[in-house]
Amino acid sequence: MDRTRRGLLRAASLLPLTAAAGAVVGGHEAVPVAPEGVAPDRLASDAGYWSQVAALYDVARDPVPLENGFWGVMARPVLDAYRRHTERVNREGASFARHGFWRHYRDAQAGAAQALGVDADELALTRNATEALQALIGGYNRLEPGDAVLCADVDYDSMLTAMHWLRQRRGVEVIRIDLPDAADHDAIVETYAQALARHPRLRMMLLTQVSHRHGLRLPVPEICALARARGVDVILDAAHGVGQLEMRLGDQGADFAGVNFHKWYGAPVGVGGLYIRRGRAADIDPYMGESDPDGAVQARVHTGTVNFAAVMALPDALAVHAAIGSARKQARLRWLNRRWLDPVRAHGDWEVLVADDPRLASALVGLRLRGRTAVEDNRGVVERLRVEFGIQTVHRDGLASGACLRVTPSLFTTPAEVDRLADALLEIARRS
Repeated sequence: MDRTRRGLLRAASLLPLTAAAGAVVGGHEAVPVAPEGVAPDRLASDAGYWSQVAALYDVARDPVPLENGFWGVMARPVLDAYRRHTERVNREGASFARHGFWRHYRDAQAGAAQALGVDADELALTRNATEALQALIGGYNRLEPGDAVLCADVDYDSMLTAMHWLRQRRGVEVIRIDLPDAADHDAIVETYAQALARHPRLRMMLLTQVSHRHGLRLPVPEICALARARGVDVILDAAHGVGQLEMRLGDQGADFAGVNFHKWYGAPVGVGGLYIRRGRAADIDPYMGESDPDGAVQARVHTGTVNFAAVMALPDALAVHAAIGSARKQARLRWLNRRWLDPVRAHGDWEVLVADDPRLASALVGLRLRGRTAVEDNRGVVERLRVEFGIQTVHRDGLASGACLRVTPSLFTTPAEVDRLADALLEIARRS
């Protein structure tokens, strides 16, 4: 696509579809209401609405923040609530922590469960998804020596460490599969189907909903159905799925999952969750002898003293999220990524690691200069983007095919910023 045509398309996409009307109050600040009757995919390019959403965030723009997969910056209503809660906790001290806090904890837990589409007694709050998933993996007690567990190159490092720990502690075989880059939907499902068929001693598998490495969204319900048919339990890493994707955790088909609320829900850092479907808690050992008179999900993890204010601000984050909505959030993030990806894909020098299929897409995108798979190559591109072009990204490694750089916009990202990224990537390719 020539620069003139691309410029016209960019300018046209900045025209507002319709002004947002009304407001929903989250904390002490109004959250814009989307125009009525406008589908999420159509609203995704509405400059008027999304500029109001972006105004909820106070973010530094130098460098341009396109590494938003680490954790989600809080919207101002959430930040204000977090400050108020911090002041209260600090003022009231141990008396509040021992007597007043637990009502707030139960409210946060119930609200989080409702947002996920699960029941409150199926969810325990944790500090992050890693804590939850390691408790699930380490506590899974249906394994015997000679059994096998399954993981993949797209899984998170700490989860892979926990899976290999099972070899020492449970005497199981750890099977790893590698997913091909830019594989289509059916090929991914077939890769898991073949692994399940080849290894009849499989009893449990780790499945990542959205890979932190390159942004691949796996077909979780289809893979979970295959596993269930063979009697294989799935522990789902939904750290990057919840809050970003239009879906209900309880409908994904996994009986066990770990989530983050401080990524795409925008809660303060230090709030995650552990999910166990009702009736399955006995298959996860209580945490290191934790008292378990009622088979409670909460007994499967022990976080110690939590960040009280962070938990108390979770309902505020959920309220802001609900006012925007998962479907609109997902559509906007995909629209932003398509805007910079289309010219980059067309150029040919960049290898995009996820197929151009909305069923597999997420807010995270991994790519690399074609043939440049070494960590140092991709770390170098990240540094060039930051120093020469004023754009923050991050490099990732661990994929069987090699390293890449990862780009992740957020709701406050502007079209001009992703256009700047596209131009920078094309310029780097031209000079390479």
